[in-house]
Amino acid sequence: MVHKLDLFDQRVFSPLDVLVKDFFNKEAEFTKIDNRTVSQPVDIYEDEDGLTFEIACTGIPKDLVDIELKGDYLCVKYDKGDLPKNNDGRRYFHSSVKKSSFNIGWKVARRFELAKATAEMNDGLLVVTIPYANENKPKSLKIK
Repeated sequence: MVHKLDLFDQRVFSPLDVLVKDFFNKEAEFTKIDNRTVSQPVDIYEDEDGLTFEIACTGIPKDLVDIELKGDYLCVKYDKGDLPKNNDGRRYFHSSVKKSSFNIGWKVARRFELAKATAEMNDGLLVVTIPYANENKPKSLKIK
């Protein structure tokens, strides 16, 4: 009788298997603070300048969005209760612009210098950029 575990040990892994394994890796580049699903639209990417978070904040005044840097954690919060009530007689036929409260955060890898993060908001898009720490910037070597 062949055990399932023996078959697993003999299996050849594809690149997709490695990608999925890395997706669940606890030592990832950044991790969410909790296991809740992020309902706020967010794009996160890395380029030659560092790590960038693009967070949709349509219709939300920038002074009501709170960004906190705590150790290795980036937290972005908005409380809908802070938004002034607009009761100007509007009758909506359809309303899908999301202006609900959110509290999202990530643990950022130490190769990024969270203390030097910058944030700006244009056209309803909050962009938080975190540069590489100097010792962790990508380097290239010339072959002698």
